[in-house]
Amino acid sequence: MSNLYDRLVKKEAKLAVIGLGYVGLPIALEFARRIKVVGFDINQKRVDMMRRGEDPSNELPAEAFKGADIHFSADLNDLKDVEFFIVAVPTPIDDQNIPDLKPLLGATRTVGQVLKKGDHVVFESTVYPGCTEEDCVPLLEELSGLKFVTDFKVGYSPERINPGDKQHTLSSIVKVSSGCDPESAETIARTYELVVKAGVHRAPSIKVAEAAKIIENTQRDVNIALTNELSIIFNRMGINTFDVLEAAGTKWNFLKFQPGLVGGHCIGVDPYYLVYKAKELGYHAQIIDSGRYVNDSMGGYVAKQTVKKIIAAGANPAEARVLVMGATFKENVTDIRNSKVADVVRELKSFSCAVDVADPHADSDEVKHEYGYELTKEVKGPYDAIIVAVNHAEYAAKNEAWFRSMLTPKGVLVDLKGIFRKQVTALNYWSL
Repeated sequence: MSNLYDRLVKKEAKLAVIGLGYVGLPIALEFARRIKVVGFDINQKRVDMMRRGEDPSNELPAEAFKGADIHFSADLNDLKDVEFFIVAVPTPIDDQNIPDLKPLLGATRTVGQVLKKGDHVVFESTVYPGCTEEDCVPLLEELSGLKFVTDFKVGYSPERINPGDKQHTLSSIVKVSSGCDPESAETIARTYELVVKAGVHRAPSIKVAEAAKIIENTQRDVNIALTNELSIIFNRMGINTFDVLEAAGTKWNFLKFQPGLVGGHCIGVDPYYLVYKAKELGYHAQIIDSGRYVNDSMGGYVAKQTVKKIIAAGANPAEARVLVMGATFKENVTDIRNSKVADVVRELKSFSCAVDVADPHADSDEVKHEYGYELTKEVKGPYDAIIVAVNHAEYAAKNEAWFRSMLTPKGVLVDLKGIFRKQVTALNYWSL
Protein backbone atom coordinates (compact mmCIF):
# COMPACT_ATOMS: atom_id res chain seq x y z
CA MET A 1 0.00 0.00 0.00
CA SER A 2 1.38 3.44 -0.94
CA ASN A 3 1.98 5.91 1.86
CA LEU A 4 -0.43 8.66 2.91
CA TYR A 5 1.39 11.43 1.04
CA ASP A 6 1.24 9.55 -2.29
CA ARG A 7 -2.43 8.73 -1.78
CA LEU A 8 -3.24 12.37 -1.02
CA VAL A 9 -1.51 13.46 -4.24
CA LYS A 10 -3.39 10.78 -6.23
CA LYS A 11 -6.64 11.95 -4.59
CA GLU A 12 -7.14 8.50 -3.08
CA ALA A 13 -7.08 10.03 0.42
CA LYS A 14 -8.67 13.23 1.76
CA LEU A 15 -7.37 16.10 3.87
CA ALA A 16 -9.69 18.07 6.17
CA VAL A 17 -9.22 21.52 7.68
CA ILE A 18 -11.13 21.97 10.96
CA GLY A 19 -12.03 25.62 11.53
CA LEU A 20 -12.44 27.90 8.51
CA GLY A 21 -11.59 31.37 9.78
CA TYR A 22 -8.77 33.72 8.78
CA VAL A 23 -6.27 30.88 8.99
CA GLY A 24 -8.20 27.75 8.06
CA LEU A 25 -10.01 28.86 4.91
CA PRO A 26 -6.91 30.03 2.94
CA ILE A 27 -5.13 26.76 3.85
CA ALA A 28 -8.13 24.64 2.83
CA LEU A 29 -8.49 26.41 -0.54
CA GLU A 30 -4.77 26.25 -1.25
CA PHE A 31 -4.69 22.49 -0.63
CA ALA A 32 -7.88 22.06 -2.68
CA ARG A 33 -5.96 23.14 -5.80
CA ARG A 34 -3.80 20.01 -5.43
CA ILE A 35 -5.71 17.39 -3.45
CA LYS A 36 -9.22 16.45 -2.20
CA VAL A 37 -10.27 18.58 0.77
CA VAL A 38 -13.11 18.72 3.30
CA GLY A 39 -13.52 22.17 4.83
CA PHE A 40 -15.19 21.69 8.21
CA ASP A 41 -16.68 24.37 10.46
CA ILE A 42 -19.26 24.03 13.25
CA ASN A 43 -21.02 27.22 12.11
CA GLN A 44 -23.59 26.18 9.45
CA LYS A 45 -24.18 29.81 8.41
CA ARG A 46 -20.48 30.22 7.58
CA VAL A 47 -20.47 26.87 5.73
CA ASP A 48 -23.43 28.05 3.59
CA MET A 49 -21.57 31.25 2.73
CA MET A 50 -18.44 29.34 1.66
CA ARG A 51 -20.52 26.99 -0.47
CA ARG A 52 -21.68 30.13 -2.30
CA GLY A 53 -18.06 31.18 -2.77
CA GLU A 54 -18.13 33.88 -0.08
CA ASP A 55 -15.44 34.32 2.57
CA PRO A 56 -17.14 35.16 5.91
CA SER A 57 -13.95 37.00 6.94
CA ASN A 58 -14.00 39.19 3.79
CA GLU A 59 -10.35 38.37 3.09
CA LEU A 60 -10.58 36.26 -0.06
CA PRO A 61 -12.22 37.15 -3.38
CA ALA A 62 -14.79 34.84 -5.05
CA GLU A 63 -12.08 33.68 -7.54
CA ALA A 64 -10.21 31.98 -4.67
CA PHE A 65 -13.01 29.38 -4.50
CA LYS A 66 -13.00 28.61 -8.23
CA GLY A 67 -11.49 25.30 -9.34
CA ALA A 68 -11.01 24.11 -5.75
CA ASP A 69 -11.68 20.42 -5.03
CA ILE A 70 -13.34 21.14 -1.69
CA HIS A 71 -16.50 20.10 0.12
CA PHE A 72 -17.64 22.51 2.85
CA SER A 73 -19.48 20.86 5.72
CA ALA A 74 -20.67 21.13 9.32
CA ASP A 75 -21.58 17.42 9.38
CA LEU A 76 -19.29 15.07 11.34
CA ASN A 77 -20.12 12.21 8.93
CA ASP A 78 -18.20 14.03 6.17
CA LEU A 79 -14.99 13.56 8.19
CA LYS A 80 -15.24 9.79 8.55
CA ASP A 81 -13.18 8.98 5.43
CA VAL A 82 -10.58 11.73 6.02
CA GLU A 83 -7.02 10.58 6.80
CA PHE A 84 -5.11 13.87 7.26
CA PHE A 85 -6.56 16.49 9.62
CA ILE A 86 -5.42 20.09 10.08
CA VAL A 87 -6.84 21.88 13.13
CA ALA A 88 -6.87 25.67 12.66
CA VAL A 89 -9.11 27.17 15.34
CA PRO A 90 -8.47 30.30 17.43
CA THR A 91 -6.75 30.09 20.83
CA PRO A 92 -7.93 33.18 22.74
CA ILE A 93 -7.47 34.25 26.36
CA ASP A 94 -10.20 34.83 28.94
CA ASP A 95 -10.91 37.96 31.01
CA GLN A 96 -8.09 37.04 33.40
CA ASN A 97 -5.60 36.64 30.51
CA ILE A 98 -5.57 32.85 31.03
CA PRO A 99 -5.39 30.64 27.90
CA ASP A 100 -8.86 29.58 26.75
CA LEU A 101 -8.46 26.17 25.13
CA LYS A 102 -12.21 25.56 24.63
CA PRO A 103 -12.19 26.03 20.82
CA LEU A 104 -9.03 23.90 20.46
CA LEU A 105 -10.29 21.07 22.66
CA GLY A 106 -13.69 21.24 20.93
CA ALA A 107 -12.01 20.78 17.53
CA THR A 108 -9.84 17.98 19.00
CA ARG A 109 -13.02 16.21 20.17
CA THR A 110 -14.44 16.49 16.65
CA VAL A 111 -11.35 14.78 15.20
CA GLY A 112 -11.20 12.22 18.04
CA GLN A 113 -14.70 10.99 17.18
CA VAL A 114 -13.71 10.06 13.61
CA LEU A 115 -10.03 9.14 14.08
CA LYS A 116 -8.87 5.87 12.49
CA LYS A 117 -5.67 3.81 12.41
CA GLY A 118 -3.01 5.46 10.27
CA ASP A 119 -4.57 8.95 10.39
CA HIS A 120 -2.42 12.09 10.83
CA VAL A 121 -3.56 15.11 12.86
CA VAL A 122 -1.69 18.42 12.60
CA PHE A 123 -2.41 21.35 14.91
CA GLU A 124 -1.86 24.92 13.67
CA SER A 125 -3.35 26.91 16.58
CA THR A 126 -0.88 28.94 18.63
CA VAL A 127 -0.37 27.25 22.01
CA TYR A 128 2.18 27.03 24.83
CA PRO A 129 4.92 24.41 24.29
CA GLY A 130 3.63 21.01 25.39
CA CYS A 131 -0.06 21.72 24.76
CA THR A 132 -0.36 19.43 21.70
CA GLU A 133 1.03 16.38 23.48
CA GLU A 134 -0.28 17.15 27.01
CA ASP A 135 -3.79 18.47 26.28
CA CYS A 136 -4.82 17.38 22.78
CA VAL A 137 -3.27 13.92 22.35
CA PRO A 138 -4.87 12.35 25.51
CA LEU A 139 -8.27 13.56 24.26
CA LEU A 140 -7.68 11.98 20.84
CA GLU A 141 -6.66 8.69 22.50
CA GLU A 142 -9.65 8.71 24.85
CA LEU A 143 -12.26 9.37 22.17
CA SER A 144 -10.82 7.09 19.48
CA GLY A 145 -9.61 4.25 21.69
CA LEU A 146 -6.39 4.34 19.64
CA LYS A 147 -2.77 4.61 20.77
CA PHE A 148 -0.69 7.71 20.00
CA VAL A 149 2.29 7.10 17.64
CA THR A 150 1.43 3.38 17.27
CA ASP A 151 -2.06 3.88 15.75
CA PHE A 152 -2.22 7.54 14.75
CA LYS A 153 0.31 10.33 14.22
CA VAL A 154 0.25 13.92 15.43
CA GLY A 155 2.22 16.96 14.29
CA TYR A 156 2.36 20.69 14.83
CA SER A 157 2.82 23.36 12.17
CA PRO A 158 2.10 26.90 13.35
CA GLU A 159 0.08 29.24 11.17
CA ARG A 160 1.90 32.33 9.95
CA ILE A 161 -0.88 33.98 7.96
CA ASN A 162 -1.05 37.75 8.41
CA PRO A 163 -4.67 38.97 7.95
CA GLY A 164 -4.95 41.70 5.32
CA ASP A 165 -1.42 41.09 4.02
CA LYS A 166 -1.55 40.34 0.29
CA GLN A 167 2.23 40.03 0.04
CA HIS A 168 3.05 37.52 2.78
CA THR A 169 0.60 34.75 1.89
CA LEU A 170 0.52 31.07 2.85
CA SER A 171 2.62 29.94 -0.13
CA SER A 172 5.26 32.69 0.25
CA ILE A 173 6.04 32.25 3.99
CA VAL A 174 8.41 29.48 5.08
CA LYS A 175 6.38 26.89 7.03
CA VAL A 176 7.64 25.33 10.24
CA SER A 177 6.46 21.74 10.68
CA SER A 178 7.00 18.81 13.03
CA GLY A 179 5.78 15.30 13.76
CA CYS A 180 5.70 12.79 16.61
CA ASP A 181 8.26 10.50 14.91
CA PRO A 182 10.62 10.80 11.90
CA GLU A 183 8.16 9.15 9.51
CA SER A 184 5.18 11.39 10.36
CA ALA A 185 7.43 14.48 10.45
CA GLU A 186 8.43 13.80 6.83
CA THR A 187 4.87 13.00 5.66
CA ILE A 188 3.59 16.24 7.23
CA ALA A 189 6.45 18.36 5.82
CA ARG A 190 6.01 16.93 2.31
CA THR A 191 2.25 17.49 2.45
CA TYR A 192 2.79 21.18 3.29
CA GLU A 193 5.37 21.43 0.51
CA LEU A 194 2.49 20.85 -1.92
CA VAL A 195 1.24 24.37 -1.17
CA VAL A 196 4.14 26.30 0.41
CA LYS A 197 6.48 27.48 -2.35
CA ALA A 198 8.82 29.17 0.15
CA GLY A 199 9.69 25.78 1.64
CA VAL A 200 9.23 23.93 4.92
CA HIS A 201 11.54 24.08 7.95
CA ARG A 202 11.51 20.71 9.72
CA ALA A 203 11.62 21.37 13.48
CA PRO A 204 13.18 18.55 15.55
CA SER A 205 10.12 18.14 17.79
CA ILE A 206 6.52 19.24 18.31
CA LYS A 207 7.52 21.31 21.38
CA VAL A 208 10.22 23.18 19.41
CA ALA A 209 7.67 24.06 16.70
CA GLU A 210 5.17 25.25 19.34
CA ALA A 211 7.85 27.36 21.06
CA ALA A 212 9.07 28.86 17.76
CA LYS A 213 5.61 30.19 16.99
CA ILE A 214 4.93 31.65 20.40
CA ILE A 215 8.22 33.56 20.57
CA GLU A 216 7.68 35.15 17.13
CA ASN A 217 4.81 37.20 18.53
CA THR A 218 6.30 37.55 22.02
CA GLN A 219 9.44 39.12 20.54
CA ARG A 220 7.35 41.65 18.60
CA ASP A 221 5.21 42.38 21.65
CA VAL A 222 8.19 43.09 23.93
CA ASN A 223 9.86 45.32 21.32
CA ILE A 224 6.67 47.31 20.71
CA ALA A 225 6.27 47.66 24.50
CA LEU A 226 9.75 49.17 24.72
CA THR A 227 8.87 51.63 21.93
CA ASN A 228 5.58 52.50 23.66
CA GLU A 229 7.45 53.16 26.90
CA LEU A 230 9.94 55.37 25.02
CA SER A 231 6.96 57.22 23.54
CA ILE A 232 5.64 58.00 27.03
CA ILE A 233 9.09 59.30 28.08
CA PHE A 234 9.61 61.37 24.91
CA ASN A 235 6.13 62.88 25.28
CA ARG A 236 7.20 64.26 28.68
CA MET A 237 10.31 65.68 27.03
CA GLY A 238 8.23 67.36 24.34
CA ILE A 239 9.85 65.51 21.40
CA ASN A 240 8.15 63.40 18.75
CA THR A 241 8.82 59.66 19.02
CA PHE A 242 8.54 59.07 15.27
CA ASP A 243 11.18 61.76 14.63
CA VAL A 244 13.47 60.02 17.16
CA LEU A 245 12.86 56.59 15.57
CA GLU A 246 13.53 57.98 12.10
CA ALA A 247 16.87 59.37 13.25
CA ALA A 248 17.88 56.21 15.14
CA GLY A 249 16.72 54.06 12.22
CA THR A 250 19.58 55.36 10.06
CA LYS A 251 21.88 52.95 11.94
CA TRP A 252 22.08 49.62 10.07
CA ASN A 253 21.28 47.40 13.06
CA PHE A 254 18.57 49.49 14.74
CA LEU A 255 15.31 47.50 14.96
CA LYS A 256 12.44 49.48 13.44
CA PHE A 257 9.47 49.04 15.76
CA GLN A 258 6.78 51.70 16.19
CA PRO A 259 4.58 52.69 19.13
CA GLY A 260 0.87 51.97 18.97
CA LEU A 261 -2.09 49.94 20.19
CA VAL A 262 -1.27 46.23 20.30
CA GLY A 263 -4.42 44.20 19.78
CA GLY A 264 -5.58 41.39 17.55
CA HIS A 265 -5.66 37.65 18.13
CA CYS A 266 -1.87 37.08 17.96
CA ILE A 267 0.55 39.64 19.39
CA GLY A 268 -1.84 40.78 22.13
CA VAL A 269 -2.68 37.18 23.12
CA ASP A 270 0.18 34.73 22.47
CA PRO A 271 2.63 36.07 25.11
CA TYR A 272 0.06 35.26 27.80
CA TYR A 273 0.27 31.58 26.80
CA LEU A 274 4.02 31.63 27.46
CA VAL A 275 3.58 33.54 30.75
CA TYR A 276 0.96 30.96 31.84
CA LYS A 277 3.22 27.99 31.05
CA ALA A 278 6.26 29.63 32.68
CA LYS A 279 4.23 30.18 35.88
CA GLU A 280 3.20 26.50 35.82
CA LEU A 281 6.93 25.67 35.71
CA GLY A 282 7.65 27.94 38.66
CA TYR A 283 9.11 30.90 36.76
CA HIS A 284 7.71 34.43 36.61
CA ALA A 285 8.33 35.75 33.07
CA GLN A 286 9.11 39.32 34.09
CA ILE A 287 10.05 40.97 30.79
CA ILE A 288 7.18 39.35 28.87
CA ASP A 289 4.71 40.23 31.63
CA SER A 290 5.94 43.84 31.83
CA GLY A 291 5.68 44.20 28.06
CA ARG A 292 2.08 42.99 28.19
CA TYR A 293 1.30 45.47 30.97
CA VAL A 294 2.72 48.41 28.98
CA ASN A 295 0.91 47.45 25.77
CA ASP A 296 -2.39 46.69 27.50
CA SER A 297 -2.37 50.13 29.16
CA MET A 298 -1.76 52.14 25.96
CA GLY A 299 -5.47 52.62 25.12
CA GLY A 300 -6.08 54.30 28.46
CA TYR A 301 -2.93 56.39 28.06
CA VAL A 302 -4.03 57.68 24.62
CA ALA A 303 -7.46 58.62 25.95
CA LYS A 304 -6.02 60.46 28.98
CA GLN A 305 -3.58 62.42 26.80
CA THR A 306 -6.46 63.37 24.48
CA VAL A 307 -8.55 64.61 27.42
CA LYS A 308 -5.57 66.67 28.69
CA LYS A 309 -5.31 68.30 25.24
CA ILE A 310 -9.07 69.03 25.22
CA ILE A 311 -8.78 70.72 28.65
CA ALA A 312 -5.67 72.68 27.57
CA ALA A 313 -7.67 73.98 24.58
CA GLY A 314 -10.22 75.43 27.02
CA ALA A 315 -13.00 72.87 26.53
CA ASN A 316 -14.85 70.84 29.17
CA PRO A 317 -14.39 67.06 28.60
CA ALA A 318 -17.96 66.42 29.82
CA GLU A 319 -19.24 68.56 26.94
CA ALA A 320 -16.60 67.48 24.41
CA ARG A 321 -17.23 65.49 21.25
CA VAL A 322 -14.52 63.06 20.12
CA LEU A 323 -14.29 61.16 16.84
CA VAL A 324 -12.36 57.89 16.88
CA MET A 325 -11.38 56.81 13.36
CA GLY A 326 -10.97 53.03 13.17
CA ALA A 327 -12.34 50.13 15.24
CA THR A 328 -10.48 47.10 13.86
CA PHE A 329 -7.26 45.78 15.43
CA LYS A 330 -5.15 46.95 12.47
CA GLU A 331 -5.35 48.76 9.15
CA ASN A 332 -7.30 47.54 6.09
CA VAL A 333 -8.84 44.45 7.75
CA THR A 334 -12.36 43.72 9.03
CA ASP A 335 -11.18 41.86 12.15
CA ILE A 336 -12.21 43.54 15.43
CA ARG A 337 -10.99 40.75 17.75
CA ASN A 338 -9.12 42.11 20.78
CA SER A 339 -9.04 45.61 19.26
CA LYS A 340 -7.48 48.02 21.74
CA VAL A 341 -9.48 50.89 20.23
CA ALA A 342 -12.21 49.73 22.62
CA ASP A 343 -9.94 50.69 25.55
CA VAL A 344 -9.58 54.22 24.12
CA VAL A 345 -13.37 54.55 23.74
CA ARG A 346 -14.07 53.19 27.25
CA GLU A 347 -11.58 55.58 28.87
CA LEU A 348 -12.92 58.62 26.95
CA LYS A 349 -16.45 57.76 28.05
CA SER A 350 -15.28 57.54 31.67
CA PHE A 351 -14.47 61.28 31.33
CA SER A 352 -18.06 61.79 30.06
CA CYS A 353 -16.91 62.64 26.52
CA ALA A 354 -19.42 62.03 23.72
CA VAL A 355 -17.65 59.55 21.43
CA ASP A 356 -18.35 58.72 17.78
CA VAL A 357 -16.53 55.70 16.37
CA ALA A 358 -16.27 55.26 12.60
CA ASP A 359 -14.75 52.46 10.50
CA PRO A 360 -15.27 51.69 6.78
CA HIS A 361 -14.20 48.04 7.24
CA ALA A 362 -15.78 46.93 10.54
CA ASP A 363 -19.30 45.57 11.00
CA SER A 364 -21.35 47.73 13.40
CA ASP A 365 -23.37 44.77 14.76
CA GLU A 366 -20.16 42.86 15.52
CA VAL A 367 -18.67 45.90 17.28
CA LYS A 368 -21.88 46.36 19.30
CA HIS A 369 -21.91 42.69 20.29
CA GLU A 370 -18.22 42.62 21.21
CA TYR A 371 -17.71 46.07 22.80
CA GLY A 372 -21.14 47.54 23.48
CA TYR A 373 -21.05 50.54 21.15
CA GLU A 374 -22.24 51.07 17.58
CA LEU A 375 -20.36 52.62 14.68
CA THR A 376 -21.36 56.09 13.52
CA LYS A 377 -22.82 55.95 10.02
CA GLU A 378 -22.33 59.62 9.22
CA VAL A 379 -19.49 61.65 10.69
CA LYS A 380 -20.62 65.18 11.56
CA GLY A 381 -18.28 67.79 13.03
CA PRO A 382 -17.27 69.87 14.75
CA TYR A 383 -15.29 67.66 17.14
CA ASP A 384 -13.06 68.76 20.02
CA ALA A 385 -10.68 65.91 19.16
CA ILE A 386 -10.20 63.42 16.35
CA ILE A 387 -8.18 60.27 17.07
CA VAL A 388 -6.84 58.46 14.00
CA ALA A 389 -6.57 55.08 15.75
CA VAL A 390 -6.28 52.78 12.72
CA ASN A 391 -4.46 53.68 9.49
CA HIS A 392 -7.03 52.42 7.00
CA ALA A 393 -6.15 53.52 3.45
CA GLU A 394 -9.28 55.72 3.44
CA TYR A 395 -7.98 57.61 6.48
CA ALA A 396 -4.37 57.86 5.35
CA ALA A 397 -5.67 59.66 2.23
CA LYS A 398 -7.19 62.52 4.30
CA ASN A 399 -5.42 65.88 4.46
CA GLU A 400 -5.10 68.75 6.92
CA ALA A 401 -7.94 70.69 5.31
CA TRP A 402 -10.36 67.81 5.93
CA PHE A 403 -9.36 67.55 9.60
CA ARG A 404 -9.64 71.32 10.01
CA SER A 405 -13.18 71.22 8.58
CA MET A 406 -14.17 68.55 11.14
CA LEU A 407 -12.55 70.12 14.23
CA THR A 408 -13.46 73.05 16.47
CA PRO A 409 -11.04 76.01 16.09
CA LYS A 410 -8.85 74.70 18.95
CA GLY A 411 -9.64 71.03 18.34
CA VAL A 412 -6.83 68.46 18.55
CA LEU A 413 -5.77 65.86 15.99
CA VAL A 414 -4.41 62.73 17.70
CA ASP A 415 -2.45 60.72 15.14
CA LEU A 416 -1.41 57.44 16.80
CA LYS A 417 0.89 56.26 14.03
CA GLY A 418 2.32 59.69 13.18
CA ILE A 419 1.30 59.48 9.52
CA PHE A 420 0.27 63.14 9.26
CA ARG A 421 3.11 64.66 11.27
CA LYS A 422 4.94 66.07 8.24
CA GLN A 423 1.76 67.38 6.60
CA VAL A 424 0.13 69.20 9.50
CA THR A 425 1.20 72.83 9.88
CA ALA A 426 -1.61 74.76 11.58
CA LEU A 427 -3.50 72.19 13.66
CA ASN A 428 -3.27 71.39 17.35
CA TYR A 429 -1.48 68.04 16.80
CA TRP A 430 -0.28 65.14 18.96
CA SER A 431 1.04 61.66 18.16
CA LEU A 432 2.51 58.81 20.19
